[in-house]
Amino acid sequence: MNSPAPSRRIPFALLAGVLLILCAAAGALLYRAQSGGSGETPPLAGADIGGPFALVDGDGAAVTEKSYPGQWKLIYFGYTFCPDICPTDMQQLAQGLRQFEKADATRAAKVQPLFVTIDPARDTGPVVKTFTAAFHPRFIGLTGTQPQIDAALKTFRVYASKGAGTADAYLMDHSAIAYIFDPAGKPISFLPQGSSPEAVAAELAKWVR
Repeated sequence: MNSPAPSRRIPFALLAGVLLILCAAAGALLYRAQSGGSGETPPLAGADIGGPFALVDGDGAAVTEKSYPGQWKLIYFGYTFCPDICPTDMQQLAQGLRQFEKADATRAAKVQPLFVTIDPARDTGPVVKTFTAAFHPRFIGLTGTQPQIDAALKTFRVYASKGAGTADAYLMDHSAIAYIFDPAGKPISFLPQGSSPEAVAAELAKWVR
């Protein structure tokens, strides 16, 4: 009588590799769906940028990563006393958002633009509220305690450091970049310093669904 053939066990490493491939494929399909089926993967797909945060808006209301459900986020870190870079970037972002609104109001309404200060000592709630209102009525300014801001900077991988000056008049050295996050809080793309309004509108149109 012939003995039964020995069973073949699939090595765990091989099984794990197959599962990883399947997960990656599923993620790619999801991103393709979000990008309108173009097949292009977002530049920041899978990047360790963003996550939980706790800040306050210009009216003193608590704001977290869950405060804008269903919204894409356009997030820029800067400070209101910035002499040139931040106001210029904010103007470009606001004009780009307006162009997107004009081209596709429905999708543009899904974008929540946020300005997060890196200088909470001077940028109180009323200050960031007035600052953002000068660029676009839907821009929301966020601030908080220094520990809250420090935690947000770490979460979003933003560099910021107090520079030369006096106790009340000083500059901040910081990275100048705007991030685009999907409604699930996943990083999608970024807009480097100096991006034109046309580039901002095009990048939003490319990913927002």
